[in-house]
Amino acid sequence: MKWRNRILFLCVLLLASALTAWSQDADSEVVRPTGISPGPVRRAQAVSARDEEDADISSSPVRKAQAAKSTHTRSRRTRPKPKEPQESAPAPTEYTPNGIPKTGAASVIVVDANTGKTLYEKNADEIRAAASTQKLLTALIVAERGFLDQPVTVQQVDTLAEPVKLNIKPGDTYQRIDLLRALLVKSPNDVARCLARDNAGSVEAFAEVMNRRARELGAVNSHFVNPNGLPVPGQYSTARDLSLIARTAYANPTIRSIVCLPQLVFRYANGRTRELENTNKVLKRLPYCNGMKTGYTEAAGHCLICSGSRAGRDIIVVVLGDSKSGVWRDASALLSWGLWM
Repeated sequence: MKWRNRILFLCVLLLASALTAWSQDADSEVVRPTGISPGPVRRAQAVSARDEEDADISSSPVRKAQAAKSTHTRSRRTRPKPKEPQESAPAPTEYTPNGIPKTGAASVIVVDANTGKTLYEKNADEIRAAASTQKLLTALIVAERGFLDQPVTVQQVDTLAEPVKLNIKPGDTYQRIDLLRALLVKSPNDVARCLARDNAGSVEAFAEVMNRRARELGAVNSHFVNPNGLPVPGQYSTARDLSLIARTAYANPTIRSIVCLPQLVFRYANGRTRELENTNKVLKRLPYCNGMKTGYTEAAGHCLICSGSRAGRDIIVVVLGDSKSGVWRDASALLSWGLWM
């Protein structure tokens, strides 16, 4: 009887111990998140929210994807923005013993805009492609004709010009002055064709007008085939001829009032607006620069007709066949030298 009571008591103790363990285990399963074992749960409670985003908290593919997405989002927010590449600084200008800036351009001329006196030249009569600098002659012809408040309706043939275009559409109507401003500030080829066709009836007829006006100005070593300077056989000019054209354009009040603009807002026929930034970087670099016209093609290289004024002195610089960075350095140095000599 005594042994029976002892055995019964021992069984009761074992049963009670088993029930207690089962109850604790059941409670743990109730609070445990699905798919996560107790160890990681306790570790997750101990880390900060930021560390939690980086922790591998689950073997579940969904959880891993969520964690990766969260980490990627956070790193994308906190990663500093890459700096925009800056234009490399041009090499410093070198000078001759006479104090004249040395240039890498193929052809150069510096003239007094008032007297026409040549102050410096290098290969000024060498026949070269002029690129978009010849748009200065296109603009001069349009400005001299006048009636700049008159409407011009774009035709399909005007749009056949690459690569730089303003994307004016056939059937759209603009004031002549608005197209002229866009031409001199941003240099779009379709606008040049539109103004040329409006002036003379066709691009070919306008080229004849360009050549006639150039000869009148003394630019006898030039021949123009189109109004925008895109390369075609038989089209050429010289630094000296372009300086003669530039002098007359510089004396034109309409041209002068446009080429000095750092930017302008162009309003399309449908009401949309676009800010056009002047392609002439010397305008921003030198406060005494007041125009005029840039140009570039592979055949011509980088070209610039640049003007400036200081204390009653007006200088025009023509730089043809230069490098991308050299054209700004050379034109700036020559303009400064001409104004301070």
